[in-house]
Amino acid sequence: MHVCVASSLESENTRPFLILLCVLALVSCSRSYSVIPGGAPPNGAANLPAGTGYKQLFAFRGTPLGSGPTGMLYSKGLLYGTTTAGGTKTFGTLFVRGISGKVRVLYSFQGGSDGANPEGMLTELNGVFYGTSQYGGADGDGTVFSVTPAGKERVIYAFKGGNDGATPVLDGLVAVNGKLYGTTNAGGSSSCTHQAIVGCGVVFSLTTSGHESVLYRFKGKPDGACPSGSLIESGGALYGTTNFGGSYDNGSAFKITTDGSEGVVYSFKGFPDGDMPFGGLTLLGGTFYGTTTLGGAYQGAGTVFSLTPSGSESVLHSFTGAPDGALPYAALIGVGSTLYGTTELGGSALPACLGHGIVGCGTIFSITTSGTLTQLYRFKGRKDGAYPLAGLVASPKNLLYGTTLAGGINQNGTIFEIAQ
Repeated sequence: MHVCVASSLESENTRPFLILLCVLALVSCSRSYSVIPGGAPPNGAANLPAGTGYKQLFAFRGTPLGSGPTGMLYSKGLLYGTTTAGGTKTFGTLFVRGISGKVRVLYSFQGGSDGANPEGMLTELNGVFYGTSQYGGADGDGTVFSVTPAGKERVIYAFKGGNDGATPVLDGLVAVNGKLYGTTNAGGSSSCTHQAIVGCGVVFSLTTSGHESVLYRFKGKPDGACPSGSLIESGGALYGTTNFGGSYDNGSAFKITTDGSEGVVYSFKGFPDGDMPFGGLTLLGGTFYGTTTLGGAYQGAGTVFSLTPSGSESVLHSFTGAPDGALPYAALIGVGSTLYGTTELGGSALPACLGHGIVGCGTIFSITTSGTLTQLYRFKGRKDGAYPLAGLVASPKNLLYGTTLAGGINQNGTIFEIAQ
């Protein structure tokens, strides 16, 4: 397994929780999270109002529709997304939710050369959707694939590991001038290792016909290690984040040109600015915004931060667990002048969901650019969903859509909507 992990607790409490950088639904990974049957907290369990405008749209059933949904894309009134597991061969699916509300499988991964365990949001380019699978492909190191709205899947590129890169994690691709750009969490330079994994990850470019080029191989210190999440384009350059590495080994924000010139914008310190910026960056009004899964000022439950292109970082909010949430993995989404996001854990102060000693099944929140956080919903775990790992997607109708990895009537995850 190639995924970089946070493998130990640290005395300075910047990593108080053992976090595996893989998805709950993959049986080879062990998050040790559970949903307690009937464990929904009563009303008033937390101090923040939550719940207005929330609606569950669909609960996954494992086979054949999939389980463990992650990111989604809104296109022409439809929601396209991935599940990390389930399907006919248990290796995940590509699905679409139609205007009528019916969910159907576009493609069910077979686990071989076609890919296995797709993650993250799809990217649309010229009417075709592109995404990544964490595993599978000719060498088992993950793939970039395309799928048509009719469900025809094709592997565009299979990663080879070694110098080429391996294991794209929640890697939403970005399209710039007809070319795709993304990252792999491992592989790259054999001279860089992180927690016994060879290679600290790469940034790559890829044509839709399958010509791949490695633009940059991370070195660990001081540039970063184990990138995940999506890149974002601004001013002709690409910006992203790494989970580890940087000057303090707590992750970094980086800038890279399309010809491969890389520079560190900011290195995270852990306390109080944050640790492990898993989800990438969001650009709003000329400033970048993002989350760190760990670190911050309170129990290491994560942060929301702002970052200027010149490298000035500010913490907008440090999560406390209950009632505001804990462990934000996903990228933020900007709608107007407001940012929206999710925390995978926290919310309720009662243990309806458990994960590494953290209570709460996750939250949906909004936050202003000045740092005022409003909780929009606290998940209860059993029927409504649990662990909203992925980010949100907006529609023109002032609605946000998202997924939970678990929960729902069959405990295989859900699709939900919530009013802005």
